Amino acid sequence: MKAEERWQARFRAPRATLPVWAGQAPSRSVYRSNASGAWEVYAWDRAGGSTRQATSRPKGTSHGAIDPTGQWIWWFDDTDGDEWGRWMRQPFYGGPDQPIDLAPGFPAGLGLSATGDAVIGMARPGQGFTIHLVRPGEPARTIYEHTEAAAVSAVSLDGSLIAISHSERGDARHPGLRVLRRNGDVVGDLHDEPGKGVIGLRFAPVSGDRRLLTLHERRGRREPLVWDPETGDQREIWLRDPGEITADWYDDGRSLLVVRGNRGRTYLTRYDLPGGGLFPIETQHGVIDAAAPRPDGSVEYSWSSGAHPPLIRSTSGHVVMNHGGPTSPPSVPVEDVDVEGPGGRIHALVSRPERGSGPFPTVFMLHGGPTAQDDDSFVPQVAAWVDLGFAVVRVNYRGSTGYGSAWRNALHGDVGHIELADVAAVRDTMVDRGVCDPDRLVLSGASWGGYLTLLGLGTQPKMWAAGIATVPIADHVAAYREETEALRSYHRALLGGSPEEQPERYVNSSPITYVDQVEAPLLILAGENDPRCPIGQIETYVARLAERDHEHRVYRYDAGHGSLVISERIAQMSAQLDFARKHVKTDI
Repeated sequence: MKAEERWQARFRAPRATLPVWAGQAPSRSVYRSNASGAWEVYAWDRAGGSTRQATSRPKGTSHGAIDPTGQWIWWFDDTDGDEWGRWMRQPFYGGPDQPIDLAPGFPAGLGLSATGDAVIGMARPGQGFTIHLVRPGEPARTIYEHTEAAAVSAVSLDGSLIAISHSERGDARHPGLRVLRRNGDVVGDLHDEPGKGVIGLRFAPVSGDRRLLTLHERRGRREPLVWDPETGDQREIWLRDPGEITADWYDDGRSLLVVRGNRGRTYLTRYDLPGGGLFPIETQHGVIDAAAPRPDGSVEYSWSSGAHPPLIRSTSGHVVMNHGGPTSPPSVPVEDVDVEGPGGRIHALVSRPERGSGPFPTVFMLHGGPTAQDDDSFVPQVAAWVDLGFAVVRVNYRGSTGYGSAWRNALHGDVGHIELADVAAVRDTMVDRGVCDPDRLVLSGASWGGYLTLLGLGTQPKMWAAGIATVPIADHVAAYREETEALRSYHRALLGGSPEEQPERYVNSSPITYVDQVEAPLLILAGENDPRCPIGQIETYVARLAERDHEHRVYRYDAGHGSLVISERIAQMSAQLDFARKHVKTDI
C-alpha cells in the first residue's frame, strides 16, 4: 500500500466510541461512529443484535445519550458545527425526533433520570448559565442560574437529586459542586480550598441511593471521593499507585472501577467499598479512552496504543463490537522521553519513522486544552507524519493533565510562554540526541496547540522551519469578545480576570503581539463557524501577515472547532502534508 493510501485508510477505517447502555435496560446501547463517513449516533439492541443509525446530518453529530429506561435517545442539534442549538430526543427503535422546548444555546451538561425527567444546562451570551428541569408534559423550569460557568454533572436514578458543577467563586479551572432538589433547593455543597476543584461524576446506580461519586484534589492529584450530600458524609478513596484517577460505579453500588492514568498509559482496578480491597484488572499496555462495568461484573473498554488501532473489548475476553469495513493499518510504537525543564521534569512522546536513524525532519505536535494530554493512544495524524518520514514529538508541557495538580495549575501569569519554555527544552534535547534535524522542524497544533504554534513562531522564530496552526487563538482579547460564555469564564480564571482587568497579561500572551517577528512559512486551518476560537480574530492576524507579504496559507472549512466529517479530515491532513513537503525537505 502506498504511503498516501495507508494514512488515508487510517482515517477511513470504521471507529466507534464505547457503547453506553441504559441502566434499567442494559441490552439497549448508544454509541457514536464514523462508519457513515461522519461521526453520528447509533442505537444498538444487544439482545436482538440489530444496529441502526439514529442521526444523519451533513456535518455529523457530536453528542448522544440514552435515558436509564432505554426508551429514548437524546442528541444535540447544532448548526454546521457551531455548537449552538437544542436537545432532541427520539424513540430507541426509531421514530420522529422531538425537540425539547428550551431556547437554543450552548450545551452545558445533560442529566437523565428513570422517571423521565431531564436536567439540561445551557449557556447563552449575556445571560450566563442556566440549569433547567424538563418534565414530561410540563413547561421547563429554571432551577439554577449564574453569570459564572455552571454545568449539569449528574442526576440520581430517581431524579430527586441533581448535581451541578459551578464556579461561583470565580475560578472555572477549579469548580465547586452543589446538589439540588428538583425545586432548586440546595441539599449540599462540596468545595475545597482555592486552587483545588471538586468534580461530580455519577450518583450510585441504585434506586434511593444518595451517594455521589466525585473527584477531589486534596493530595495534589485527582482522586475519588464518595459523598452523601444529605448527611455530609465523605469517604476518600486513597490509592498508593502514582498517576491521576477517575472512577465509576459497579452496578450494585458496592464497588468502584478505578481508572488510573500514569505517564500516558491507563490501568484498571476494582475497588471494594465494604472491605477496601483492590483487585487489578489485566489489560494490554496502552490507553483506555473509556471503560464501564456491565451488570454481570465484566468491564467493557475502548483500547488502543500508538502502534495498534482502537478496539472495544471486554474483560470477559471478547471484542464487544465490530463495525465492519476495512481495518486500519498499524503504526510505530511510541517512545517515552523525560527532559529536565525550567519547571520540572517534562514527559514527552516520540514516534520515529521505521526507516532511517536520524536526525529526522520532525513535527512538534502540541495538544489542546491546555489541560489535555498526549498519550500512547492511536492517532491517525501522528501515523501520517511518520509515513511521510517525519519524527513526531508530543510534549506534555506544564498545564497538561495527568501529572498532578501542581503541573496542571502551573499556568499563571506568563500563560503561553510557560508551555513554550517546556517545548523548547524538549526540542533542544531531541536535537542533542540526534533525533531531530534542527533545520527541519515544524511546529504544529490544534486549538490551544494552534495558539501555542502561533505564539511560538513569533517568540521563538529561529527554532522553526514551518508552522501549522489549526483553529488557533490569535488574539486573546478579540477571542474573549466572541467566544462562548464557558470559555470567557475559563479565560478569566486562567489570566486572572477579564481583558479590562488584566490588559497586560492578555496582550503579553497573544500571538498577534508578536506577529511581525514571525519568520517561518505558516499554514492556518480555521472553521467558519468556530465558537471557541472565532474566525474573526484569525482573519485579523492573517491580515497582519499579508501587510508584510509574509508567506502563509489559510485553509477555511465549513464547520466549527474541528470537523466530524471524515473526508474533510482527510482533506485537512492532506493540506498539512503538502505544506510540509513544500517547505521542509524529507528523506522519503
